Amino acid sequence: MTWILLAALLLVIYFTFDISPKKKKQSIPVNMPARWKTILMERVLFYQQLNGEQKIRFERDVIEFLSSVKITGVRCEVTLEDRVLIASSGVIPLFGFPACTYKNLEEVILYPTTFNRQFQLDDPDELITGMVGAGVMEGKMILSKPALHAGFDINTDRENTAIHEFVHLFDKENGFIDGVPPGLEKKTYALPWLQLVHHKIADIVADRSDIRDYATTNPMEFFAVAGEYFFERPDLLKENHPKLYALLVKVFNQDTAAFMSDQYKSREIGRNAPCLCGSGLKFKQCCWED
Repeated sequence: MTWILLAALLLVIYFTFDISPKKKKQSIPVNMPARWKTILMERVLFYQQLNGEQKIRFERDVIEFLSSVKITGVRCEVTLEDRVLIASSGVIPLFGFPACTYKNLEEVILYPTTFNRQFQLDDPDELITGMVGAGVMEGKMILSKPALHAGFDINTDRENTAIHEFVHLFDKENGFIDGVPPGLEKKTYALPWLQLVHHKIADIVADRSDIRDYATTNPMEFFAVAGEYFFERPDLLKENHPKLYALLVKVFNQDTAAFMSDQYKSREIGRNAPCLCGSGLKFKQCCWED
């Protein structure tokens, strides 16, 4: 009698629960809308320098970012351009790692101006333009909308607030933000990195460096400032700081100076200019939108 009850129980379990292997949900390829691509071609120098295949991967990464990260405006409208620039800022540091995403990011909050540590606007004593949240703000990033756009308006100043904050998130991928890049956690790698950081900070303090002063705040800010420099002006970083540049090539798995040209000023695309998508057509006949 016992074995009959046991057999009956096993049958109930079999038909109640699906014990067959689960198939992974397949991602559906999505082509980037023309309006999005136009923003990338007009505003994002990093994207402009990529070859055709790399551009497609960058576009897919932007779409993936926007499908998984919420973007919220506080007392300001979030435009399509805002969204594409935020996503691009996140894609750039991780572009050397195609399978990676930011596991510590759920939402980007956009403010209309600078803010302080209590998230109040326009405090003349504390002009914060970007912050990676912790505690109750864990999983969130706050960006100033003007600072976001300024980072893509000027490509000669080695600064980009949004990329700076995403480098902090990249730093956090190994568990916490400590200024030691992922991949260099082991003592044999971390010590040479920290020694280099110490020497570079000393050079900045002594006014012997073109790395901006904010890098002297602590090792965490040094890494983020160096990351901005690496993606904004890799040619200068390689020339002025070859050892630092070589280490960052390994950290980000990208040799940015090898593919980014010296045309660092943002430019508008004329209607009759060749379209930057590589089609061979004039811009007005291809990706132009009236």
